[in-house]
Amino acid sequence: MLDGSDLYALELGGAKFVKACGGPCTEGCVALARIGDQAWALGDSKRPDAQPLRFTTDELDAAGIDPARFGLDV
Repeated sequence: MLDGSDLYALELGGAKFVKACGGPCTEGCVALARIGDQAWALGDSKRPDAQPLRFTTDELDAAGIDPARFGLDV
């Protein structure tokens, strides 16, 4: 099982971020990418220079975020 320190050791190079919004995006959006087995990065399109936050699949599930909803393989 991954923990927080493991997640931040994963490389973001090659990660393909997709918009992960619940509706029409007029002001900006969050972006989600798979970065490993059961590991995800969540970025802010309004702050592209900010380091994306990292989450496990279980953490996204607990927050009600389903990557499949945005076209990502779970």
